[in-house]
Amino acid sequence: MSETIAVTTLVENSVPVRGLLAEHGLAFHLQAGPRSLLFDTGQSDLFLHNALKLRISLADAQAIVLSHGHNDHTGGLTAAHEAAPQARLFLHRTALSQKFVRNPDGTTRSIGMDEATAETIRSAANAVVWTRKPTEVLDGIFVTGEIPRQNTFEDTGGPFFRDAAGAQPDPLLDDQALYFDTQEGLVVLLGCGHSGVVNTLDYVQQLTGGRPIHAILGGLHLLTANPERMDKTIAAFRRLNIQWLAPAHCTGLHAQAQLWTAFSDRCSSCAVGTQLSFQL
Repeated sequence: MSETIAVTTLVENSVPVRGLLAEHGLAFHLQAGPRSLLFDTGQSDLFLHNALKLRISLADAQAIVLSHGHNDHTGGLTAAHEAAPQARLFLHRTALSQKFVRNPDGTTRSIGMDEATAETIRSAANAVVWTRKPTEVLDGIFVTGEIPRQNTFEDTGGPFFRDAAGAQPDPLLDDQALYFDTQEGLVVLLGCGHSGVVNTLDYVQQLTGGRPIHAILGGLHLLTANPERMDKTIAAFRRLNIQWLAPAHCTGLHAQAQLWTAFSDRCSSCAVGTQLSFQL
């Protein structure tokens, strides 16, 4: 009998179900038989409330994976570590570095993880796995590590910097995606896709010997995508014959509208409470 993996959205910007809560951020829970993990933790401990309402136990989670170091993906890490103290932490070293974004008025603000979160990681040193390269998180579930930036039409998706003065652009080398294989092809989860969603998908295929990509879930950071990037992204999804799209979080309403128009029979919500199941 084949095994099922269930992916549940615990944190996202929107929520359609009474009793659940939303915030700007992202967190997924994955369950495959006895194996379970968290992919990102939102910006607070709100995911604990949603997990309780959805009757999802976090106590047995064996891993917590951070897609990158921005606070809307890492802010709940301390609460997650307390809920599952035995879980190993998977992240890139530069997720701990300072991170800033430029505001519309030219000033900058910090969007990196706070000191309490960084201290949680430092205190759990023996349980931390640094993921510069592709790494198996749990049996059959992998994280990409650094994603090569191969094409010319994708960028990090915003004015991101490593310093408060906004003088040093942040390449966001810590950006990474989660992926696993299923009977219908690969499923790829992105936190924000700062490496570019097409770069990410091409790299996952490279890592898996060209396996078809069945589904994409998560943030695609197309908020500021120009028409060329949107056209080429949609063309790439057609080239890859993606069968299921669940764009979320930082994808942007305009980009989501274009994706739903182009793939009307292949799109689904990824709001809080969404659960998608795949046969391994």
